Amino acid sequence: MVQSHDPRFPEPSRTGTVPFRGHETWYRVTGDLGGDRTPLVVLHGGPGAAHNYTLMMANLAADGRAVIHYDQLGCGESTHLPDVPADFWTVDLFVEELRTLVDHLGIDSFHLLGQSWGGMLAPEVVLSDSSGIRSLTICDSPASMELWLRAANELRDQLPADVQQTLLRHEQAGTTDDPEYARAMQVFYDRHVCRVVPNPVEVSDTFAQIEAEPTVYHTMNGPSEFHVIGSLKDWTIVDRLSGIELPTLVVAGAYDEARPYVWQPFVDKINGARSHVFTESSHMPHVEEPEEFLAVVGNFLSEND
Repeated sequence: MVQSHDPRFPEPSRTGTVPFRGHETWYRVTGDLGGDRTPLVVLHGGPGAAHNYTLMMANLAADGRAVIHYDQLGCGESTHLPDVPADFWTVDLFVEELRTLVDHLGIDSFHLLGQSWGGMLAPEVVLSDSSGIRSLTICDSPASMELWLRAANELRDQLPADVQQTLLRHEQAGTTDDPEYARAMQVFYDRHVCRVVPNPVEVSDTFAQIEAEPTVYHTMNGPSEFHVIGSLKDWTIVDRLSGIELPTLVVAGAYDEARPYVWQPFVDKINGARSHVFTESSHMPHVEEPEEFLAVVGNFLSEND
């Protein structure tokens, strides 16, 4: 795990756990929850990736707002549940977990930001109950898994032929846990997931914890970003987006595995939504272009405090 003395990230003002369905959800607060600025709640990706790789966003607390990170159930510092049935892991579970956390912290009003899977979950939270939510920020996220897979396959077809053959061979054989598959997969990741190579420690920590506890990722997604065979494979929110009536910012990287048509429905169907593309980034602009990311998102949050 990333140590709290990493100079790139502010120290947390508070950490703790929240009881949830008989388990524990771990959280980290940066800044003062009692301050004048509206707090920001960050939803990490995966599913099952934990908060580590989004820690750069804790710097959004520099202007006096509190930033809340947490590990969704099943990963990171929250309770791990490797033996529950596959149908335990649902979108509704994670919507309820977010509301349980916010209620526990006594937050009446907050901004909501989701990255990747978190940006799929965030609009689900809003459509379930938008009360108290000031704004929505969607980072590097698909409006449907059909769009996500279309983009992933297009980008995969651009990989070197030997890499494509290795990926396909192991997927057909069911040997995606083979180190050779992981090495071939890394070629895609270095192009379209995080172009800062070697990955910063918070990113490598996240990938390491998925490898150590893959239950949620494998159940809901699958063995890789482009081989989606889990319970989310048919997920879509496209036809429900017009029900969102919040200020909305959609961001992505120019080299993102979330290609523009993957996130465009958010912009087209949410009234007043706007977008920003980070020209040197792939799937993690907050890691790849942190100063610009913090400025773009920070300005949007300030406008909607």
